[in-house]
Amino acid sequence: MRKFLVALTLLSVSVPAGAIAQQRGGTPQEQAACSRDVQRHCRPVIDQGDFTILACLQQNRPKISKACDRVLKSHGQ
Repeated sequence: MRKFLVALTLLSVSVPAGAIAQQRGGTPQEQAACSRDVQRHCRPVIDQGDFTILACLQQNRPKISKACDRVLKSHGQ
């Protein structure tokens, strides 16, 4: 799970998705599913760590996309 969140964090600061998938884990599809939600709902906490971003996504669960919600559920969140 930590690798997935690191990937989301890096993706949200405009690192190419393919490079992240190879280095940090998480598929490009998973990253793409949540990157927009991270930018939209969690931008103020991007630099506060993976678990903060995860908490932000969870707090905004009613607002996040269905695709991102499925990704979180598939990772036990």
